[in-house]
Amino acid sequence: MKRYIPNFLTCCNLLSGCFGIVLLFENKNIPAAYFVWASCIFDFFDGFVARGLKVSSSIGKELDSLADVVSFGVLPALVMYKLLGEAAPDTALPYVAFLIAILSALRLAIFNVDETQRDSFKGLNTPANTLFISSLPLIQDKVGGWLFKPVTLVIITIVFSLLLVSRIEIFALKFKNFSWQDNKIRFIFLILSALLLLILQNLAIPLIIILYILLSLTSKGIKA
Repeated sequence: MKRYIPNFLTCCNLLSGCFGIVLLFENKNIPAAYFVWASCIFDFFDGFVARGLKVSSSIGKELDSLADVVSFGVLPALVMYKLLGEAAPDTALPYVAFLIAILSALRLAIFNVDETQRDSFKGLNTPANTLFISSLPLIQDKVGGWLFKPVTLVIITIVFSLLLVSRIEIFALKFKNFSWQDNKIRFIFLILSALLLLILQNLAIPLIIILYILLSLTSKGIKA
């Protein structure tokens, strides 16, 4: 029975992504972001539980990627599509957003066959990308309009889509032990993220993802 638990959690990830998409169609952008968070939680725990129960399987791996294409590919693409539609109505510009879905699917396919991505990622992982994109509606009323200009949104779309398939090494939040020496970068990230959330609340979410990328770029120096 326990071998079905990780797949059940993966299906919860997929279902959360579907609920988020439905809310976007109903013009409820902010509640949709909450279902992104739920998908991220389910995505984290399906792998965690599979490893803990020692019930990992090839079917589970494939199911996880298929769920991620919806929750962390199609859903963020639709969030950006709506933002671009509001910024540049009656143009074809919003369709640029689907670059996120395409390169998210490509990134997940690469991950499945790349055996070097077990302790770290090559390229930005799809949950982190989705958290960044889906957080934008949450901060729309708190920042200046410059962030939601068509050119800015297109730049964000292109840059983050390319980060997905880049070969930049991004650290994973996987703890083999809890020693400071082996997990210095992870502890620094978690501490700074908690402080940002405490001070800035929703505004902290995109900043945390940027921090994640910047710490990954400087992680070799921090490890030293």
